[in-house]
Amino acid sequence: MERISWNQYFMAQSQLLALRSTCTRLAVGATIVRDKRIIAGGYNGSIAGGVHCIDEGCYVIDHHCVRTIHAEMNAILQCAKFGVPTTDAEIYVTHFPCLQCCKAIIQAGIKKVYYAQDYKNHPYAIELFGQAGVSVEKVEQNEMKVELHSLEKQQFLDRVFNELEKNAANKGGLAELKKEADKLFSAE
Repeated sequence: MERISWNQYFMAQSQLLALRSTCTRLAVGATIVRDKRIIAGGYNGSIAGGVHCIDEGCYVIDHHCVRTIHAEMNAILQCAKFGVPTTDAEIYVTHFPCLQCCKAIIQAGIKKVYYAQDYKNHPYAIELFGQAGVSVEKVEQNEMKVELHSLEKQQFLDRVFNELEKNAANKGGLAELKKEADKLFSAE
């Protein structure tokens, strides 16, 4: 069995954190790592104990949800809350950090940013990372994809093919399989 790389491992942690997001617009996860050890994690959502966007909708001002704290900020604030230094750490984020998170990452002393997906990559954020000597690296999807429900997906596809082989005119059976597929694939 081949072990996954460190990038795969830490990005997978960020993907799992994103599954806890309460943001309805984009689920993001972030993992801060120092010396190959996870020191904090965060996802985007409301303040602890506050109203969540998944419950009452987004609170949008000037095209931005002001209710949401970004994943990177939550991870950095977790370090601050528990007195964990972030100097020379690395951060793994599911999406390219916004301009405000870029500045927080720099101020926290984080020296390397790994991200999985481009998302409104702000030119000034890229410039600031360069000025501050923060290395930024995109982790390719095929390098770090976490497969959820893989056994269920395989079993489902087997059932689809078996059902189609039996009788393509059986609309009820195919409709039921379609509902099951929608459940399995809706989180992706």
